[in-house]
Amino acid sequence: MKPLKPSMRENKRYLLVRGKNLKENIERAILEFVGIKGLSEAGLNFIKSDANSAVISINRKAVDLTRASLVVFSEKMTVEKVSGTLKGLRGK
Repeated sequence: MKPLKPSMRENKRYLLVRGKNLKENIERAILEFVGIKGLSEAGLNFIKSDANSAVISINRKAVDLTRASLVVFSEKMTVEKVSGTLKGLRGK
C-alpha cells in the first residue's frame, strides 16, 4: 500500500490534560458529550499517561468539542496546553 500524501493526512493537535483517572475519564467525557460519532471523528489517541497527567492527540477539527466535553464532565480535568507538535508541549 502506498503512503498517504501529507495533504491527505489528518491534522493532529496534542493536548496536555491534568486530572485523575484520565484513561477512563477522557474517553467517557467525550462519549457523553458528543456521542459515538463525535468520539470517532475526534480520533482520540493516548500518547503518554502518568498518574495525574496525560498527553492525547486528537483531530484538529475536534479540539473545541474535546475541550468543552472535558470542562462539562463531573470530575475535574483541565487542559493545560494545546500544541501542534509534541516538542511544543515539553515546555510545561
